[in-house]
Amino acid sequence: MAHGIQDVLDPFTPTVSLRITYNNRLLLSGAELKPSAVVSKPRVDIGGNDMRAFYTLVLIDPDAPSPSHPSLREYLHWMVTDIPETTSASFGQELVFYEKPEPRSGIHRMVFVLFRQLGRGTVFAPEIRHHFNCKSFAQRYHLNIATATYFNCQREAGSSGRRFRDE
Repeated sequence: MAHGIQDVLDPFTPTVSLRITYNNRLLLSGAELKPSAVVSKPRVDIGGNDMRAFYTLVLIDPDAPSPSHPSLREYLHWMVTDIPETTSASFGQELVFYEKPEPRSGIHRMVFVLFRQLGRGTVFAPEIRHHFNCKSFAQRYHLNIATATYFNCQREAGSSGRRFRDE
């Protein structure tokens, strides 16, 4: 499992490949990306060869609003469900629209988790973005972690981050 996310996910064995590209640049696990590089949602491609298998992709920030005080942990930036294996996330249902990462203080881990669903239409979005919990989400919908990766993101010099609505 990726070194930076043991506190977010239970141990798992990857079962499919996940290819994430921002602006045609392949995301490598643990890479450092500036907020300006992740303004638009990435292209996400899932490997495998079983068209009957469906997946849910989430992007969370376990360090919101700051790594030293993650009171909104895990903040949900994106959720796409019903993604068929062998395709891209664009073939799924975007239940929680992509919200670009805008960390204000410290280095935030932005974690992509791909869950295998029991079947199509079996996963639903939470009502709020903050306090999402991958472990309880997986239990609730009987999901298995198929794979996960993450990148680090921190505020760019001279930029002013938008504040969370609930502060």
